[in-house]
Amino acid sequence: MTLSLDISNLAALYADGETTPERVVREIYARIRRKGIAPDWITLVDEDMAADRARHAARGPLYGIPFAVKDNIDVAGLPTTCACPAFAYVPDRSATVVELLEAAGAVLIGKTNLDQFATGLNGTRSPYGIPASTFNSAYISGGSSSGSAVVVAAGLVSFSLGTDTAGSGRVPAAFNNIVGLKPTKGIISARGVVPACKSQDAVSIFALTVGDAVKVAETAIAYDAEDSYARNDAPPFIVEDGLQGLKVGVPNAPLSFFGDADYQRLFHETIARVSKLGATIVPFDFGPFRETAAMLYDGPWVAERLASVSDLAARDPDAIEPTVRNIILDGKDKSAVNAFRSFYRLAELARSAEREWARMDVMLLPTAGTTYTIAEMLADPIRLNSNLGAYTNFVNLMDLAALAVPAGFRADGIPFGVTLIGRAFSDGKLAATGDALHRASEDIQMGATSIPLATTPSVPVATPHGKTIRVAVVGAHLSGQPLNSQLTDRNAIFRETSRTAEGYRLYALSGTTPPKPGLVFDGTGPGAIEVEVWEMNHAAFGSFVALVPSPLAIGTLTLHDGRKVMGFLCEPYAVRGAEEITEFGGWRAWLSRTVVA
Repeated sequence: MTLSLDISNLAALYADGETTPERVVREIYARIRRKGIAPDWITLVDEDMAADRARHAARGPLYGIPFAVKDNIDVAGLPTTCACPAFAYVPDRSATVVELLEAAGAVLIGKTNLDQFATGLNGTRSPYGIPASTFNSAYISGGSSSGSAVVVAAGLVSFSLGTDTAGSGRVPAAFNNIVGLKPTKGIISARGVVPACKSQDAVSIFALTVGDAVKVAETAIAYDAEDSYARNDAPPFIVEDGLQGLKVGVPNAPLSFFGDADYQRLFHETIARVSKLGATIVPFDFGPFRETAAMLYDGPWVAERLASVSDLAARDPDAIEPTVRNIILDGKDKSAVNAFRSFYRLAELARSAEREWARMDVMLLPTAGTTYTIAEMLADPIRLNSNLGAYTNFVNLMDLAALAVPAGFRADGIPFGVTLIGRAFSDGKLAATGDALHRASEDIQMGATSIPLATTPSVPVATPHGKTIRVAVVGAHLSGQPLNSQLTDRNAIFRETSRTAEGYRLYALSGTTPPKPGLVFDGTGPGAIEVEVWEMNHAAFGSFVALVPSPLAIGTLTLHDGRKVMGFLCEPYAVRGAEEITEFGGWRAWLSRTVVA
C-alpha cells in the first residue's frame, strides 16, 4: 500500500507506532531516486543527515513532517541560488519561517527549482532544467514556484514553501492538482527570503489538502520584528465556518479563457457547485482588478525586481536567463515620476475595488484561464506568461489573501483550479470555504497520487461567529494578576486551569509593566507550563487582542492533552538574554519563587 504523506495520515501513523519519521524520510529518498533529482530539486539535504534530523525531530505540531523550500528561501548551510549559479551564496542562518517549521518538528528534505529570481508563472526559466506538469510531461508545471509544487503533487514531501508576488503560489497549484495558500502579505515572515518585489512578496504554502496547508500556516504565521514588512496588526489566524450563506463574487462580464473551452466549462461548473453548497453568487465588476493586474509588470514594480539583483545585473548580466534578464533590465527605464503616477492610480483602483467588496465576502476566479505546453511557452515566453497572470497579478498589489484549490480536469487529463480571494486577514475564512469546495469535486485524488482526498479529514473549523473562543493566558492575565480585569471586563468566563504540551519554554521578560512572562515554542522545551483557559465571545476577543502589546501575540497554543486553543505566545527575539523560568512550572510559581517539584 502506498504511503500517503498527507499530514493527518503521518501524524496518525506516528501516534500508533506504525512508522517513524526516519523510516518516512528513507522512503522519500527512495522515491526521489526513482523519479530523479533534476529538474525538480536544486539541492537535497544529505539523506543520512535528514534521517538523523527526523530521528531527533522536535515533538511539536509538525513532528516528523517532511517538507521542501523554494530555492530563494535561506536554509543554513545549503546554497541559495535563486536558480542562478552566479548569484549563489551559503547563508549561516535559515529564514525565520524555516526556523519556525523545524522548531515545530518538520524535517527539511531539500530546496526546489524555480523560475530564476522568481520571475515568471510558467516554470521554464531555469538553468537547472524545466519541471513539468505531474500529469503530462509535455505541459508546464507553472511557476515561479515550479519545483515546490511538483514535489508535493508527486508525493515526495507533505508540504512545501513557495513565494508569491504575481501568482507563483497559486498557478503551479492549479496545474498540479494541489492546494496553494497565498497568505495576506506580512503575516508569514520574509526575513531570509531573496525578494522578487520586496514590497509585494509573500511566502506561500503548497499542500495536498487545505487542512494540511492550515496546519503549516498555524506554525508559519508569526510576527517577526526582523522583517521590515511584517504586520503586527494581524488578528489571530482562525479557520471560520465556510460556504453556507457566504456571498461569493463572480465577474459580471465574460472572462477570457484564451480559447480553452474545457477551462471555461470547468469554471462554470465550479460556480454551480458553490451555489449548491449554500453560497449566494453575486456579480461584480472585475474592471478595477483587471487594470491592477496589468500594472504589476507595466508599472514601477519591475524596477523593484531590478533593485533586488542590481549588483549581478551590472556585473554579469549574461549570467541571468535571457527572458528574465530582459524583464528585469526593463526596470532601468522606469522613472520616479511614473512610479508615483502608478501609486496614485493604484490607490484610485483600490478605492473603486472597495465598492465591489461591499457586494461580496469572497471572490471566485479561475486560477489561470488556460495552460500551455513547454514548447508553446518557450516559443512565446512573454505573452503566454502574461496570460497566466490575468487572474492572479492584482492580489498582492491590492493587499488581498488568496487560496487556490483543485476544481476538476480537462478532457485530456490536465488539472484545472480556482482561487478564492478575500480582503487582508480573511485567510481563515478562505480556508474553510476552500476546503468545502475542494471536497465537493467528485472522486478527486490528492495531487498526482492515487490517494483519494476523501481519506483525509476536513479542515477543523473554530466556533462559529457569534459564539465563543477559548483563550489560554499564562502571566499577567491569570486570576488575581494585574491584567485579569481585561478578561473579566469583557465578561470572559474562567473554564479551567491546564498545562501546555511539550515543546514550550517560559521566560521572564525585562522592562515590561506590569511584569510579564514570555511563552515560546521551540520544540525542545519540557512544557507543562501552567495556563488558565478563559472563554469569551468574538467581539470581546477582538477587543482583547487589540490590547496585546508586542512582543506578545495571540496564536495557536497546544495543551498537554492535545487540544488547541488560542493563547499568549512571545516572539523569540524578545527572550534572547531573558531569564528562563520554565523549571518553576508557571508564572505564579516563579513570582513566589517556589520551584515546582
